[in-house]
Amino acid sequence: MPIPLSSSRSACTYLVTVLVCLGCAQSSSSGSAESGSAPGMTQQDEGWRSLFDGQTTNGWREFRKPAIRDGWRVVDGALTRVAEGGDIVTTDQFANFELALEWKVAPGGNSGIFYRVSEEGQSVWETGPEMQILDDERHADGKSRLTSAGSNYALYGAPAGIVKPAGEWNAARLLVNGNHVEQWLNGTKVVEFELGSSDWEEKVRASKFSALPRYGRERSGHIALQDHGDWVAFREIRIRVLP
Repeated sequence: MPIPLSSSRSACTYLVTVLVCLGCAQSSSSGSAESGSAPGMTQQDEGWRSLFDGQTTNGWREFRKPAIRDGWRVVDGALTRVAEGGDIVTTDQFANFELALEWKVAPGGNSGIFYRVSEEGQSVWETGPEMQILDDERHADGKSRLTSAGSNYALYGAPAGIVKPAGEWNAARLLVNGNHVEQWLNGTKVVEFELGSSDWEEKVRASKFSALPRYGRERSGHIALQDHGDWVAFREIRIRVLP
């Protein structure tokens, strides 16, 4: 028996509605799986943008210098310290942000990620706090949690067993929002603290940074990658600016 025209239209309308709802649900599910985390995102997702294009050193220069030296090169799609090149900084400055990148270091190697760096200082560490990059197994700094990989150097220690061995890629994430700082290594939050808190002030007074009045007090600044004399490589460098 033929289906009445009114019933046919109702059935079609119902079918279209179901298909649209299923599509929305699928889209929502895939989006929520990526929300708030840089790995797996495209550069435009959730406000993330690239700080390194994988082919050139554009967007970076030597600290307090107009250009970048040949000691930093792009090797196999990674921004790599291959010879003396000095610490490098982003051409842009950032206040509140989430930074994500991958790094690997040579056996016994040492480097660091600095943030809110001012070029009024003579070195990046005079103003910018550091997330330590290290081969914990071979470098002497790995004997102390305060200076091991993932630590907020010399102030807040990172737990053991999170960093991967030298020569393997590690995923780092750094959240800086106002005074709140979180440092993540390979999916684990290893450090969390508040800049300017009584606990932080006490730790600074007991450290080598006590003689540096601007250490950790800049409200915005450059992101820096350290040349500590060792081979180190960075890739998938992304940032999301926060309100």
